[in-house]
Amino acid sequence: MQSLRTISLWMDQLDEPLCARAALRQDLDLDVCIIGAGYTGLWTAYYLKRQAPQLNIALIEANIAGFGASGRNGGWLMGNILGEDRLLASLSPQQRRASIDLLQGTPDEVQHVLQREGIDCDYRKGGVLYCAARYPEQERSLRAWLDDLYRQGMTEHDYHWLRPEQLDAQLRISNPYGAVFSPHTATLQPAKLVRGLARAVEALGVTIYENTPALDWQTGEVRTPLARIRSHWIVPAVEGYAASLPPLGRHQLPVQSLLVATEPLPESTWEQIGLSQGQAFSENSRQVTYGQRSADNRLVFGARGGYRFGGRLRENFNLEHHEIELRRYLFGELFPQLKHVRITHSWGGNLGMARRFRPHMLCDRQRGVALAGGYGGEGVGASNLGGRTLAALILGQHNALTAQPWVHDNRPVASLASWPPEPCRWLGYNAIIQSFVNEDRTLANPASAPWRRRLATGLADFMEGFMH
Repeated sequence: MQSLRTISLWMDQLDEPLCARAALRQDLDLDVCIIGAGYTGLWTAYYLKRQAPQLNIALIEANIAGFGASGRNGGWLMGNILGEDRLLASLSPQQRRASIDLLQGTPDEVQHVLQREGIDCDYRKGGVLYCAARYPEQERSLRAWLDDLYRQGMTEHDYHWLRPEQLDAQLRISNPYGAVFSPHTATLQPAKLVRGLARAVEALGVTIYENTPALDWQTGEVRTPLARIRSHWIVPAVEGYAASLPPLGRHQLPVQSLLVATEPLPESTWEQIGLSQGQAFSENSRQVTYGQRSADNRLVFGARGGYRFGGRLRENFNLEHHEIELRRYLFGELFPQLKHVRITHSWGGNLGMARRFRPHMLCDRQRGVALAGGYGGEGVGASNLGGRTLAALILGQHNALTAQPWVHDNRPVASLASWPPEPCRWLGYNAIIQSFVNEDRTLANPASAPWRRRLATGLADFMEGFMH
């Protein structure tokens, strides 16, 4: 099992043995069977058992807790959900503000659990900086985004503009045009969180069976290699691995995100860069970059990965040279002093993308199925919201969690939007990504003619709108 340490920097940093829990070898009768010991599955078990300790709950995991996206992500714990602007658009201003407050409370809710359960995962709530850094169009698009946030009901307390000199107090980048700052984001060590949550739910009386994949599932039953599980409720908490559990793959596609981490950097270097409060940061381009300063003073930096034909999972995350160097180029543009720094870790993971980029939390009462997913790379925080919401739905509660527009109560799985068949998915995804790459290359080149810059941005805008 030593190879599990190569999954990510985060798994490599753990000071615990990565030994799998026992596999399931006998049939079970349960109240709730959860498939997947990642964030969504563990949070669902945690909130269920805290509120209804009499429930007989077990989790089955194909590998070990933390093997999937929960042990591989960039460590951003965000107080929002993907596509919230579209999801909240139909609400009244008062309802929209209540939903925003619910979302923005997620980092604090997680912190309460960490304190209650004694989970040390390097939690730091330093906010997030969305930076305009490499070309002037970034400033214009960021300012337009900020105006749109205010139209949605956000306030300056939620998001506000930083002039270059104000940004410099938190983060020093090579060519700052400004940034948008939000306090509603924390950073953490993802593997410490998922492993700590697993121990917490076990202490509450939940059993976790590892090396126990779900071969198939149907109403009231899950089949594993050595046993069958009968359960009143089934929670397929598989996110990026939905394709392995038909028919979920029609509604949630696996895409990849790829990350690198530098060697620990000296304090003198961090004095030049900043990020002293655990801030997350992103460079505002459609490459979807994200970074943080780890607790041991590494720069951890990621960017958009890819999609494989047929929605196939990527199994090998030994990043190729060009994948590593793209990320080096992107962070090197922000921090020229790091262009030749040693990269010690590179990795990636599969994440789930819902049709129309709308996350979902669904309860099918007739079939006894509850699921959440489609977080689109924002799952560290959204999975906590998902776990709380699924627990409330299973327990028959009607509250602020279950009243949100991303919640589908008493609806079949088939009611979720489906992705089109291949080759439409693959052709569409790659056309969109190529338009983003073309825009970034064009705008990053100061010699690009104005008409070429407008054309590249217009095409990328059109393709982004097509995605939604």
